[in-house]
Amino acid sequence: MIAILKKEFNLFFSSVLGYLIIVLFLISLGLFLWVFDSSFNIFNSGYANLTPFFELLPWVFIFLIPAICMRSFSEERKQGTIELLFTKPISTRALVYGKFWGAFLLAMISLIPTIGYVWTISSLKQYTNQIDLSAIITSYMGVCLMLFALISLSIFSSVLSKNQITAFILAVFFNLLLFYGFYGLSNFKLLGSEIYALEYLSLNFHYKAMSRGVIDTRNLIYFLSIAIIFNEFTRLKLNQLKA
Repeated sequence: MIAILKKEFNLFFSSVLGYLIIVLFLISLGLFLWVFDSSFNIFNSGYANLTPFFELLPWVFIFLIPAICMRSFSEERKQGTIELLFTKPISTRALVYGKFWGAFLLAMISLIPTIGYVWTISSLKQYTNQIDLSAIITSYMGVCLMLFALISLSIFSSVLSKNQITAFILAVFFNLLLFYGFYGLSNFKLLGSEIYALEYLSLNFHYKAMSRGVIDTRNLIYFLSIAIIFNEFTRLKLNQLKA
């Protein structure tokens, strides 16, 4: 599994595309948070906190994670190297989780520079105010757990097609459906009433709970369950290709 993780990491940075994705990620965040006149602009919020940042992150990651993961298995299938991997003394589960942790490491590398925003808002606040670091730490934990779910969905999308663009589109669709789809459906009147239970199936609901500084085992179980389920779906699909 470690060998697969290293391969994914080196492959991502072996071309300009890898660096370009991270640079675009950081630039887009910076523009929306500090330059563009939008609801995510920290100056417009009137408060020295990172709430707009954590509200914006899901939108960016819904597109960034598929861009990172789209070639995970689709490129292997297109070039025929997937058959070569099957001949190696490595299980399909180790193969899936090697790529999963590789993508997670890359996402974390792109996220690390954003910790500088904590220092930025600290310099903007009034000297009599205090920054709620515990809420920020909890929110970052929520981001990491959200990444588990988005990465597992994106890798599953990658194994469904030999075409990277198709894999990217599928991953964005699945991510949007799980993050906002169920959340939106819960507000529609179906059969004469709003079905609030659908809200509990959405990533958005559990992510918002973590962003409020609340650590609940139900949220942890939800995110980990999504990651495990879709990683197992990917493993089952690989076993079909292997047969």
